[in-house]
Amino acid sequence: MAPVAGSGDEWSETAMLVIDMQKDFVDPATSSAALLAGEAILPTVTEAVAVARQRGIFIVWVVREHDPSGRDVELFRRHFYSSGKGLGVEGSKGAELADGLTIKDGDYKLVKTRFSAFFATHLDSVLKTSGIKNLVIVGKHKIYI
Repeated sequence: MAPVAGSGDEWSETAMLVIDMQKDFVDPATSSAALLAGEAILPTVTEAVAVARQRGIFIVWVVREHDPSGRDVELFRRHFYSSGKGLGVEGSKGAELADGLTIKDGDYKLVKTRFSAFFATHLDSVLKTSGIKNLVIVGKHKIYI
């Protein structure tokens, strides 16, 4: 990993959102629904998180976690949970973060029950009360900067 420049103060208004980097979405050994693109970017996401930690960037882990019965899932997907095989079931192996990723003290875990971290979550409140003005977003499909 390359050295990181700067004192860290310039990063105090920046947060990194790490979205859907859970085994159900990126680990083919855990789930047949895992995306190969997610598995392919895991090393890059892991390195990006390490750099963010070095810079003192606030890390928000956006995860999908659902009630095992699917009561909190959109109606059109609820049938997947009736068999107990839905994605992101709270407490399941598939809901765990992908290998190499860990929530640490000072990070924030934001649980979403829909497709978007920006809809019907308290993300806006968390970012505003933390003084965040800039976002770096990484996740299972691509890295956006």
